[in-house]
Amino acid sequence: MQIQVNEISKVYGAGDNKVVALSHTSMAISDGDFISIMGPSGSGKSTLLHIISGLDKPASGSVLYGDTDIHHGPDKKLSAFRRRKIGFIFQQFNLLPVLTARENIIMPLLLDKKQPDEAYLQELSSFLGLENRLSHLPCELSGGQQQRVAIARALIAKPDIIFADEPTGNLDSKSGGEVMKMLCDIRKKTNRTLVIITHDPRIAEMADRRFSIIDGELSEVGVQ
Repeated sequence: MQIQVNEISKVYGAGDNKVVALSHTSMAISDGDFISIMGPSGSGKSTLLHIISGLDKPASGSVLYGDTDIHHGPDKKLSAFRRRKIGFIFQQFNLLPVLTARENIIMPLLLDKKQPDEAYLQELSSFLGLENRLSHLPCELSGGQQQRVAIARALIAKPDIIFADEPTGNLDSKSGGEVMKMLCDIRKKTNRTLVIITHDPRIAEMADRRFSIIDGELSEVGVQ
């Protein structure tokens, strides 16, 4: 699915406290793209990712998935669209602490009143090394395991596109490397679109298309 980001802007505060998070930002994302967006803290990269994925709204501009402007219409419709078409991996994992790994993974399906494809769930769990951890609560898992649960949750509905917000930011070097390898392997295996934001140049260079964002200004900096 082609995604067209058209002149989106986002401003926080007013007067002396005004902060321009994004300024007339545009980009196109095509099927199968692997895109990295790199920038320092406060550069606007998380804001950009949240707006493209429908988690936040722009002050102006539009985000089109095919012919659908995701920011025009009822919130309920947008929430359903996100659950079915978009997988999002958060830096902080965002797992529900009272639910097991399995329950966290299948939550997007349950919100859509769907039951999981057990064969696919087992395949996903095995690929991510979680087959013996599905009955565990998040507090019983390592950071790397929690992030792998978050990846499985993002993939369980078989979305068209995966967004990852600093997915290794809370992990040590070894666990972060493992998580990135899994994400890259999943992208190659499924040919899904992957958009990842990072401040780590080693991760950014894994992508086929690389962007830089500084003070809300986005530019494409290289194509492999």
